[in-house]
Amino acid sequence: MGKLRLLLPVLLLCMMSLNSCKRDKTPGPTGATGADGAQGPKGDTGATGPQGPQGATTGIPGPTGATGATGATGATGPAGPQGPAGQTGATGATGATGPIGPQGPAGATGATGATGATGATGATGSAGATGAVGPRGPAGPAGPTGATGATGATGATGAIGATGPQGPAGPQGPAGADGTTNIKSYIITNQNVSSASATRLDVPAITQEIVNSGLVLVYLRVTGTTSFYALPFIRITNAIYQSDIGLGFVNVIANFNSPGYDFKVVVIPGGSVTTLQVTHPGLNFKNYNEVASALRLN
Repeated sequence: MGKLRLLLPVLLLCMMSLNSCKRDKTPGPTGATGADGAQGPKGDTGATGPQGPQGATTGIPGPTGATGATGATGATGPAGPQGPAGQTGATGATGATGPIGPQGPAGATGATGATGATGATGATGSAGATGAVGPRGPAGPAGPTGATGATGATGATGAIGATGPQGPAGPQGPAGADGTTNIKSYIITNQNVSSASATRLDVPAITQEIVNSGLVLVYLRVTGTTSFYALPFIRITNAIYQSDIGLGFVNVIANFNSPGYDFKVVVIPGGSVTTLQVTHPGLNFKNYNEVASALRLN
């Protein structure tokens, strides 16, 4: 009934609008929108609709919960009856032979056996060949000297002969020996050499003049031998060197340790060095035999 009451005013307005339209064909301006009408009373509850389909019964599985703590160990059950004995297994392969053990100690010497009977004497051998004739014996002593005869009479003196012509001049004599008066040599025997420190050889002839302009040569040999060798002396990895000189001494050094060396030190003044270069050009100071011959060293 409420709805019908609302429809009647609406229909009346529609009819009035139609009549107006018939009288004047020109459309009038659009009227203002009317105010909303009051809300009508709530209608009756409609009939119940059909039942909808049944929803899913199983929901989405939730996440797995955390593992619970391990429960206490239960009591040990009674031991079961012993089972039957198993069959004997096959015999294993023979192991490798172990190493031979160390030789045991020698046994005690057995008792000496009885001496056997003496054998029969063998037959006499045949006579050997005759030996060679021995050397001739020494000559006998000389007989005594006979008596000296009487001296004969002296003959008369002969006449003096004429003087002969002068003979040719004789050949030139050999050159005199080199003057080696100022050259000194010393031998220091049975010395040790060491890699830890220098071996000092005391040589009084080494003066300041020798240090400034002279020459000091050092040679060595193994004690008990005769051949000298110049320094530096190198054999495989072992070496001995002349280190330095000073007033009254010369030092030698080595890269190893050893006893038993003889050293020969030759001291040559500066003037004699010059003379040697003239009288013995090409003299090899590394060759002791050449130097000893040129300087007439003992």
